Amino acid sequence: MKLSEIKDILKAKVLAGEDDLGRNIVAGGGADIMEAILSTVAKDGLLLTGLTTEEVVRTATISQVGAVVFVRGQEPTARIIDQAKSFNLPLLVTDYSMFVSIGKLYMNGLRGLDGSW
Repeated sequence: MKLSEIKDILKAKVLAGEDDLGRNIVAGGGADIMEAILSTVAKDGLLLTGLTTEEVVRTATISQVGAVVFVRGQEPTARIIDQAKSFNLPLLVTDYSMFVSIGKLYMNGLRGLDGSW
């Protein structure tokens, strides 16, 4: 699924990576615990989280995540956005909860690592 489709489905605002909306996202996962991100999200996958810390960008970069969506309208600081830009990591924010976001993406064909979510 293209990142632009995810943006539309989640009615998300792009914080970083406007030029990367054509990026293909292969799977998705949601986590609010950093350790879970490493086992939840695939390379080129989508991470949904409510955490807006620098560790999210670092962990997403190490995990080779394709993009991060912050849920519940949680927006990171300008410093974190700049950090993501330096790693070419698209960041989006949606007002939907993680539960609703995952449901909407699942209903539109995006799956998790194991084929479910």
